[in-house]
Amino acid sequence: MLGCVIHGQGDLRVEELAVPLPGPGQALVAVRYGGVCGSDLHYWRHGGVGDFRLGEPMLLGHEVVGTVVAYGDGASGPLAGTAVAVHPATPCGRCPECVDGRRNVCRDTRYLGSAARFPHVQGGFAARVVVPADQLRPLPAGLGLRRAALAEPLSVALHAVRRAGDVAGRHVLVTGAGPIGCLVVAAAKAAGAASVTVTDLLPAALAYARAAGADAVVRADEPDDAGWPAEVDVAIEASGVAAGLDTCLRLVRRGGVVVQLGMLPPGQSPFAGNLVVSREIELRGAFRFDTEFDAALELLAVEGSFDGLVSAVVPVRRAEEAFALAADRSRSCKVLLDFEG
Repeated sequence: MLGCVIHGQGDLRVEELAVPLPGPGQALVAVRYGGVCGSDLHYWRHGGVGDFRLGEPMLLGHEVVGTVVAYGDGASGPLAGTAVAVHPATPCGRCPECVDGRRNVCRDTRYLGSAARFPHVQGGFAARVVVPADQLRPLPAGLGLRRAALAEPLSVALHAVRRAGDVAGRHVLVTGAGPIGCLVVAAAKAAGAASVTVTDLLPAALAYARAAGADAVVRADEPDDAGWPAEVDVAIEASGVAAGLDTCLRLVRRGGVVVQLGMLPPGQSPFAGNLVVSREIELRGAFRFDTEFDAALELLAVEGSFDGLVSAVVPVRRAEEAFALAADRSRSCKVLLDFEG
C-alpha cells in the first residue's frame, strides 16, 4: 500500500508500506480521502509545526475518512464496509484537563500525524491505517466521504466559535480566509451570527470566504475607509500571524472577545496588550476540539455549501503536487488526497 511519509524539511515521500494488522481494541480502516492540513504543510516546508519538530520519519495526516475493514481482538464498532470518519485524538482520560472535561488540551494525548511526542504518533495518510476502534464515527445518512473529509477542520472551527461564547445576533470578525478561517465563517453562521466579516490579503481566499457564507470581505491591506467595520462583538484570529491578532484587538468592542485560533510562530509574538487591559478584552485560546467532531458530521450532512471549499482531489501518487497546490492559497482552499487514485 502507499503512504505519505515526511522525512524532514522538504522531504516528502510516497512509499510502499506494509499493510498493518489491528491489535486489541483497534480497527483497520481503508482510507479513501485525506485532507492536507496546514500542519502537514508546516512539517513539509519547515520540518515542524509550532514547537513540534520532526525527530524521525512520520506518516502525515489526521483528516481521514474511509471504510471499516476489520477489528482486532476485543474491538467492535460499525460493520465492515461502513463509511466512517476517524476522530484523530486519543486523550489519556486521567490528567487534570481530561478530568475537568477539557480533553482537547490533554497533556498526554496522542494525535494522528503529530510530532508533539517521541516516538511520533504516525498519521493516517496511507491506504490502510489502524486506529483505536472507539475513534470511528459512522457517517450520518446522506453524507458522502468527500464532504466528510472536512469533519476534522470543521470541528476545529466549531470549537473556536464555542470558545467565543454566544455569537447569536452578533457581528463576528474572522482574520484569515484559509480553509480553517472559511470553516469558522460557516460555523459562526450556523451558530446564529448576524454578520461575519472576513479579512485576508488574497482575493481568491476571500472568494472562498464568500462561498462559506461571509457577509462582507475586506482586503487586509486596504485603508480604513475601504469597508472595514467600525467595531465587532467577537473576533476570531485564524491567520496565525501577529498582524491578524492586532487587527482583532483593535476592532473588537470594549468588553468583547478575541479568540486566537491560528497557530502563531514559535517564540514570542508582539500584540497590543494595553488594549486587553484598557478595553477589558477577553483573549482566549482555541486548540483542536473534542465532542465537536460529532457535531461537525451532523452539520456536514445537512449543509451542501461546504462542497465548494474542496478545491481539488489529487491521487496519492502525486502527493507532492497536492501539497504544493494546498500551499498556494491563490489557487486552492482545501485539497484532498485520494488513496484509491
